[in-house]
Amino acid sequence: MLAAFRNAFRIPGLRRRVLFTAGLLVVFRLGCHIPTPGVDSQALARFFEQAKGTLFGLADLFAGGALSQAAIFGLGIMPYISASTVLICILQAFMISKWLENPEAFGAVIVANPGWEFRIMAVITLTAGTIFVMWLGEQITDHGIGNGISLIITANIISRMPVAFDRAVTMLRLGQMKPFVILLLLVVAVAMIGGVVILTQAQRRIPVQHAKRIVGRKVYSQQSSYIPLRVNHAGMIPVIFASAILMFPGTLTQFSNSEVLKHIGGFISPGAWLYNVMYVTLIVFFCYFYTAITFNPVTIADNMKKYGSFIPGIRPGKPTSDFFYRVMNRITIVGALGLAFVAIIPTVISSGFRIDFLVASFCGGTGTIIVVGVILDTVRQIESQLLMRHYDGFMKKVKLRGRR
Repeated sequence: MLAAFRNAFRIPGLRRRVLFTAGLLVVFRLGCHIPTPGVDSQALARFFEQAKGTLFGLADLFAGGALSQAAIFGLGIMPYISASTVLICILQAFMISKWLENPEAFGAVIVANPGWEFRIMAVITLTAGTIFVMWLGEQITDHGIGNGISLIITANIISRMPVAFDRAVTMLRLGQMKPFVILLLLVVAVAMIGGVVILTQAQRRIPVQHAKRIVGRKVYSQQSSYIPLRVNHAGMIPVIFASAILMFPGTLTQFSNSEVLKHIGGFISPGAWLYNVMYVTLIVFFCYFYTAITFNPVTIADNMKKYGSFIPGIRPGKPTSDFFYRVMNRITIVGALGLAFVAIIPTVISSGFRIDFLVASFCGGTGTIIVVGVILDTVRQIESQLLMRHYDGFMKKVKLRGRR
C-alpha cells in the first residue's frame, strides 16, 4: 500500500489532484473554527453537549462541530442536502439567529446584543459560509479526486476523533473507564470497520448468458457475464433517515417544560430499549423502502429480453423479474440487519459501559458507515488512475469488489 501511495505521487496529474483536495479540506476545517460575530461559542457548546442525542447533535456531527461553535461554516452542507437552494439556506440561517437570541432555549445568554443587526450579520455570515462550502465541494469534484461533498462530510466526522480520544483519556485518568474497556473499544472499532467494508462491498452475482448475435457483418458469439446485486443496496440512507426521525421527539422535549413530555422522551432517548427496537425497525423498513424505489426488476428483465440475454434456468420476461424480486428481498434482509447492527452498537456500548457517546460513536454508527463508504469509493478512483498508468493499486493480493 505504501508503494501505491508513492506511485500516486509520481503521477503529476494525480499528485496535483490529491494535494488540491487536501488543501481545500484544510481551508474548510479552518473555517469550522471561525465563530460568527456576536455569539458566545462556549455557552453554545455546553448546550450541544447536553443535546447530543437530538437532531442538534446529528446536525453538529455532519458539520464537524462547527454548528456547536456557531462557526461561519455552521450550517455546513445541510441546506445543500435539503434543497440545494440559497433560499433554504437564508431561511435556516435566519431561524438559527432567532433561536440563538432566545436565552430560555439554552438556559444562558448566547447573544449579548440581540436584534436585527445581529440577525442580518448572522444570515449573511452563515449563508456565505454555506455557499463557500458548496463551492469547495464542487471544486474538489471537478479538479480534485472527486466526491467533494462526501469528502467534506467525511472530514467533519473524522475531525471529531481527537475530541473523542481526549475524552477517553480523561475518563481513563479519572478512573471512570477501565483499561480493558479501552482495549475492548479498539477491538470493536476495528471489527466494525471490517464489517462495514464487507457489508458495503458484498454482492450477489447473478449469472447471465448472452445469445449469439449478428450485427452488420460481425457475429458476436455467445458470452456469459453476471449482474451484481448489492447486499446493502440502500447504503447509508436508512441510518440517516431513522436517526432523524427518532431524534425529532427528543428535540421537541428540549424546548418543553412539561414533565409528561420529558418522561415520554426518556423512553425514546438513545440507550433506552424502546429506542433501540424502533431504531432497528426503522432501518430495516427504510432499507426495503429505498431498495423498492431504486431497484426495478421489471426494467432489468425487459432489457435482458430485448438484447437476447437470459439467466440459465429462468425464462425471460416475468419469470426473470420475479426471480430478481425474490433474490433482492432475501439479500436485503441480510444487508438491513447488518446495517442495523453496526448502527446500534455505539448506543449499546455507551449505555452498557456508561461512557461518553462521542467515544462510543467511533465503534460503529452512522459516522463509521459514511466514512468507510466514502473512503472505499475514493480508493477506487485513485486505483483506476494508477492502473490506467500501469501502476499497482492499493490492493495487490486482495481485490476490491468492482475492481477489474
